[in-house]
Amino acid sequence: MTNSILLLTDSFETLKQEKDTSIFIMKEALHRGFDVFQCEMKDLSLNRELSAYCSQITKGNNHLEVEKKSRINLSDFSVCFMRKDPPVDQDYMNCLHLLNIAAQSGSRIVNNPNAIKIFNEKIFAMEFIDLMPPTIISAASERIIEFLEIHKEIVIKPLNGMGGDNIYRVSLEDQPSLEKVKILTQNSKIQIIGQKFLPKIVEGDFRILVIDGKPFEYCLARIPKDGSFLGNLAKGGTGIAKKITPNQKEIAEIVGARLKSENILFAGIDIIDDKLTEINITSPTCAVEIYNQTGENPVARIFESL
Repeated sequence: MTNSILLLTDSFETLKQEKDTSIFIMKEALHRGFDVFQCEMKDLSLNRELSAYCSQITKGNNHLEVEKKSRINLSDFSVCFMRKDPPVDQDYMNCLHLLNIAAQSGSRIVNNPNAIKIFNEKIFAMEFIDLMPPTIISAASERIIEFLEIHKEIVIKPLNGMGGDNIYRVSLEDQPSLEKVKILTQNSKIQIIGQKFLPKIVEGDFRILVIDGKPFEYCLARIPKDGSFLGNLAKGGTGIAKKITPNQKEIAEIVGARLKSENILFAGIDIIDDKLTEINITSPTCAVEIYNQTGENPVARIFESL
C-alpha cells in the first residue's frame, strides 16, 4: 500500500474532532491524497512482521468517520504517527519496543519510538538546565521542602502526567499545600518534579511547536482562567496564537537541534517567562488552535518535512 498513513492514538471516539491535533493530521493527509488508517496500541501484533488491525478513516459531511477494519503490516504504510497520549506506562513502553522493531526493519515511525522510550518528557528538559527555572527531581519529601524553602513558592507535578493533572502550587505559608508533597511522592517513594513558581504564568504558558528541528513561527499562549495558575487548555486555559518572540525562537532552536539529532520530527516545548519548562514528544498539541487563529498550518509543515 503506497501513499497511506497510520495513526496510533487513543480510541478514535475519544478524539475531539474540532480540536485534536491527531484529527488535524488525518484531515491534512486526506487532503494530500493519502489513505488514512487509525489503530490503538492493543491492535498491534508481532509475528514475523509488526501489523495493525486498523480502521480506515474517511471524510464525512462535517467530520471524519471510521470505516472497515483490516490487518495491515506497518511496512506497507508510508509513515506511522505514534500519537498515543501519556501516561507512559508499561503497556506504552511495550508498544514502543514493538514500533522500534518495525523502525529497524525500515518502517517510518514519527516520532522515533526509541527516542520516546529513552527520553521522559519532563526529565529530557533537564538537558537544558541553563534555560529552565530552578528545578528539582526527587522522591524525598524533605528535599522538595528544602527546595521550597529556598524559592518560597514552587509547582510540583508527576513525571508522567499530562493535561494539567496532579499539578499543585505549594508555598511555605499554605500548610495544606505542603501535604501535597507527601501525597504526590507517596510518602517519599515516587519521584516528582518541582519548579520555582513563575508569576508571569498569568501572561501565558507558551506552546512552541518544533518541526524537523525548527520552531514554527506562531505559538499558542495558554492563559490560565481567573483563580488558576494552570494554562492547560484541558484545565480551562484560553489559547491565544502569537508570533514567537526572539527569545522563544532562540530557545526553540537550541532544543530543536537536539530533537533533530534524535530523529524527533514533531515536538512541542513549553516556555513560561522565557524559561523552558517541558519538552513534549509523545503527542504534541495546539496545532489546530494556531491554524484557526492565524491561517498558518503547522501540520502542513510536518508533511513537507516528511
